[in-house]
Amino acid sequence: MLSRTADHLFWMSRYTERAENTARMLDVNYQTSLLPQSDAVAQMGWQGLLSISELSGAYAKQYDSVNARDVIDFMVKDESNPSSIVSCLGAARENARAVRGALTTEVWETQNQTWLEVKRMIKSSEFEADPSQFFEWVKFRSHLSRGVTVGTMLMDEALHFMRLGTFLERSDNTARLVDVKFHAVQSDFYGAANERDQEYDFYHWSAILRSVSAFEVYRKVYRDVIRPERVAELLILKADMPRSLHASLNEVVNNLALVGSNPDSETLRRAGKLRAELKYGRIDEILATGLHAYLTQFLDRVNDLGAHISREYLVAGA
Repeated sequence: MLSRTADHLFWMSRYTERAENTARMLDVNYQTSLLPQSDAVAQMGWQGLLSISELSGAYAKQYDSVNARDVIDFMVKDESNPSSIVSCLGAARENARAVRGALTTEVWETQNQTWLEVKRMIKSSEFEADPSQFFEWVKFRSHLSRGVTVGTMLMDEALHFMRLGTFLERSDNTARLVDVKFHAVQSDFYGAANERDQEYDFYHWSAILRSVSAFEVYRKVYRDVIRPERVAELLILKADMPRSLHASLNEVVNNLALVGSNPDSETLRRAGKLRAELKYGRIDEILATGLHAYLTQFLDRVNDLGAHISREYLVAGA
């Protein structure tokens, strides 16, 4: 496959996944902001969201204060923000259009219809009437895109590059979410907390789990009250949790092996090593050495892996 075509397919999927991840985080923050809480706590939630997406600086250039309405506008419809939902869906559509011949009619029509519909919804200010419903729509369109892709595309390199983009983006986002959200909780993991702290923590951890569709999964796996170390274990190490780091790296490694012809590939070696550490890791060891340090290193390695994928497979002449 031409590296240019692979590049468009890879980024089409990454942008679609990024739009869904942004919608998930915005929805959880929006729902949480409706709970009784101080203005300072609510503002911390929106600041954390900007921090997850590395958008604090870009936001500060346009707005004087951090509040729900401005953050939602900035992360939903601001086309000067390359990570906004509208920008991501537009970029996904443009990448799909560039390789229209490599896609099935169903995949192209799904991408194109999503773009046309989101433009209509933004223009009519429809999302402002019920932001949560809009975020559910974005998630649904992303689910639809993945389902149509797997259900209609030939299982060849085109599909593997699309899956590679999806799961590399997902691993990056989940790591950012866990890192920032764990920092937002002030009470010690294992220390005693008063009743008010415990109530706040329950809603906080529930929000984290819901943002990655893991609330019911947690209940099924642990059958216990929500504990921070178990939330971390579920989202980092559990291979059967669809949006965990381990599950995402399993998909990255599997799809890299399918597109690569060189068994000694440095890209595959790095991905395999990172996956092995997740496979054989233990949450108590990760927490003992520092969750923030672990996740920061993980993000650096995922970004490095993305650069290696670009050099080896996606950039013409590399």
